[in-house]
This record gives sequence, structure tokens and C-alpha cells, in this order.
Amino acid sequence: MKKLLIGTIVAGVVAIGAACSNNDSPHNSMQGHDPSMEENAGKNSSRQLPLATTTEILSGKEIHLTAKEALLQINDKTKLPVYTYNGSVPGPQIRVKQGDTVKIRLKNELPEPITIHWHGYPVPNSQDGVPGVTMDAIQPGKTFTYEFTATVPGTYWYHSHQESAKQVDKGLYGTLIVEPKNEEKADRDYTLVLDEWMSDPNEENMQMNGMDHSSMGNGNGSEHQHMNTSSISHDMSMYDIFTINGKSSSAVKPLKVKKGEKVRLRLVNAGYMLHQLHLHGHELKIVATDGQPLNDPQPIKDELLNIAPGERYDIEFTANNPGEWLLECHGDRKGTDGMKVKIQYEGEKGSADKANAAEALPVVDMTSYGKQKLGEFTLDQTYDVEYTMNLGTAMGKDGIVYTINGKTYPETAPVHVKKGDLVKVKLVNDSPADLHPMHLHGHFFQVLSKNGKPMTGSPLIKDTLNLKPGEEYVVAFKADNPGNWMFHCHDLHHASAGMVTEVKYKDYKPDYTPNPNDTTNHPE
Repeated sequence: MKKLLIGTIVAGVVAIGAACSNNDSPHNSMQGHDPSMEENAGKNSSRQLPLATTTEILSGKEIHLTAKEALLQINDKTKLPVYTYNGSVPGPQIRVKQGDTVKIRLKNELPEPITIHWHGYPVPNSQDGVPGVTMDAIQPGKTFTYEFTATVPGTYWYHSHQESAKQVDKGLYGTLIVEPKNEEKADRDYTLVLDEWMSDPNEENMQMNGMDHSSMGNGNGSEHQHMNTSSISHDMSMYDIFTINGKSSSAVKPLKVKKGEKVRLRLVNAGYMLHQLHLHGHELKIVATDGQPLNDPQPIKDELLNIAPGERYDIEFTANNPGEWLLECHGDRKGTDGMKVKIQYEGEKGSADKANAAEALPVVDMTSYGKQKLGEFTLDQTYDVEYTMNLGTAMGKDGIVYTINGKTYPETAPVHVKKGDLVKVKLVNDSPADLHPMHLHGHFFQVLSKNGKPMTGSPLIKDTLNLKPGEEYVVAFKADNPGNWMFHCHDLHHASAGMVTEVKYKDYKPDYTPNPNDTTNHPE
């Protein structure tokens, strides 16, 4: 019953609908299970694995992580073998102060190589955790120490970038919170990590025409047929259980609040599907996206917040409506009902809320949310580098592939920059049915326009931006972090099937040189 990477190709457009997830985890208590030894529920293994434990919160100058296998009890019916950091899914929340220099010592007790990538964080290039690009993958039994200074506050996450479509799928991720030096803290601070799982990855319909990515990295990236792609897409229907912090349905523990408290929810999408979340009974403000604060966010109520793979949104609300309320996913996917969490007032009576996941509600428009002010970049200023990134679907010799300007990695053309360059990138989603949440390593970018229309809300600073079919965005960033950096789709199935390029600094001389004979480094 392992959660595996299998992409099924089907005739006819498969809409990647809304999915969502929930589970509670206050600042000092991320829920889980007590460790114990149980029979492995996987069909192909008789080994015994421990049950996944409670997600802990780690801080301090040196943090120790161990990657190891466990069994995750997702709900009362489903128990899956998983990969973990420190025995939990999600792995530990690493919580540090702005300005701290932190060391993270990672030991690999898994049967295959791994890394850690600090998603969204502007670490030095040598610490970015991309095998074959910034480092060699950490072999079984080996240890590697990451070190960087926590300069930028906000909500981030970390995950393996070695065969990431598979290893992240199996649970190898956690969260990174960098607390600002001077900020009034919320009374309650919960982190909710969204994900999707397969209850039975051995079903026959998952074996047909699976995406074969074995040619990735072999220089065969441009042999595609760019015809008749309008009738194919990436089927995600095998993901039938949705979770928050590794739990679903009745296993999701309530979020406790008291009347009058300010509550912050840090929402992190570690999965491969779009999630639409609805907070019942309260006004909320979206105070940050991808860790970056929004300018003067206005209160909203009964609107859906779209969270794409790799994105983070911090929302805040005041607990001023006693009762029992839901934060739930909207949509009609098979696992949607399992992706909701109760918000319970302590010491107060009130009526119990009812789910309304099928109700049609407006979606928050982030292009006009918050108060407009002048950002660092504008559409009409002069840029040193301009790059157009057309994101497409094609048929390769082994099945469906995802392309950037008609090529698959490593044949894609890099974005060549020098330190100090101002860079403008136009992203266009030409795929007929697939979402493409594009993630840039090592930098934040400012979103300048959507479908030709300038932004009218708060400056939107992000590291991951979701493009629906037919959408076009223009973004800009400053080349201020020398290195070789990945720019790829964070539906990691799409990345492993080719949708990757790099931002490469012309004047950067890395300490790391990949060994051309090393066949164990697999960055996607």
C-alpha cells in the first residue's frame, strides 16, 4: 500500500479539481500517535515498522533530523508505509528566530539516497539540496549538515529533492517557521499541512500507461510529438484520501480557541493538487503568502482560498463567534470529505456547524487583494534579462511529458543572469488541462500582471505561482543570490516528466562539481 509515483494517462480531459486537507497543530502541539511496533500494512513487505509519532517542534542552534521508515495511521481504516523525518509525517517543525544561524544535521536511515531542499528559503546555493546541481544525494547510512542564516521571516517548508515526485509523495517533508524579531504574536498559532494519498496504489487502473520518466537526465528531452494533446492530461484520481498533518476524517483533531483570541493558521500545500479552503463563521485576513506579508489586507468572509502545490498562505481571524466551526475543503473529489477540521471554543456553548463542501462560493482574487502600493518592480521599467516560459504538454516516446518552450529538462534553455541583474519572466500555461504551480529556488519574485492586466492589490511577492490552463503571468526578480537554481513545476509529477529549467549565474563558480559517472543523483 505504499504511496508511489504513478501517473496515468487517459483519453479525455481530466479536470484537476479542488481538494483540501486539515489537521490541527498548535505552536506547541502538532498531533500524532504514540510510537509502537505494528505489522507493516504493505502488501509486498513482511517487515515491521513503528507507527509514526507526534510531530515535534525543534529549535536551537543545531537541529538533528533522521530520515527513516514508519507506518502512518491516516484514519481508522488506512495505514500506509511512509518515509519520515524523525518518525513523523509531517516531519518536525523547525522553528527559529530571524537572524539565527542554524545547523540541521540530517542522517539517512532510509534504503535510498535523499536530500533536504528548503522550499522558498533564500539559502546559499550550496545548501539548496538539489542532487546533481548543488550537492550529491545523501547515501543510506550517511550524514550531511546544512547551515544557513535565517534572514527572512515567514512560513516555509522543507522536503527531499531526490526523486522528489516519489519521496515527497511518501511523506518526506516538514515545515520551517522563521519568527520575526519584532512582531506581536497570535494567541494561537497552528500549522496545517495539506496532502493527498492513495489508499490502494496497486489498483489495476493505475498500472496502465504510467508515466515512465526513466529518460530524465539522459539527453532525450526533445523527442516529442506536439500533436493531439488536447485529449490527454494527467489523471490524479488515484489520490483518494486527503489529509491535514497526515490525518483525515475523524482522525483530525480539533483546533482549540478561546473567545477573543487572535488565531493564525499557517497553510502549507505539500501535495500535488489544488486545495480550496473555506473558514466558516468568521471573517479572516490573508496576512502573508509564501512567507511574505501582504500590505493592509482587508477582511473577507465566505470566500474560498485557493492553495496550489508548494504555496503557503497565513491567515488570521479573531475568535469572536463561539461554537464549533469548520475549516474545510470545497469540491467533489473522492477524498474531499476527509479534509476538514473543527474549530472548537473552550468554555463556550454554541451550535455545531455543518459542512457545505459542495456550495459554490467566490474565490479570493489575489491580484486585487490588499492595499495597492508601489513595489520594487514595475511592468514598464528596464530589465537586464527577459525570458518567456511557455508551459506545455506533449507526447514523448514513453508517454506524456511536460515541456518548457517545447523542451524537457535537461534540454530546456536556462535563464542566464549576472549578479545584480533585474529579470522579467513571462509565464504562459499552454497545457490544455493541467495546472502548473511554478516554483523558483533561491529567490522571491514579484507578480506584476495576470492575463495582461496589472496587479491592483498589495504587492504580491512569491516563490511559487499557480497557472491554470490559458493563463499568463509576468513576474520580476533581482538576481541577488548567486548559484545555479531550479525553476520548475511543483506538481512534481510534471517536473519529473520534464517541466524544469534553471536560473544560472554566469559569474558563479560552485564549489560542487557533479560526477558525470554518478548515477544516483536524481533531482526530480
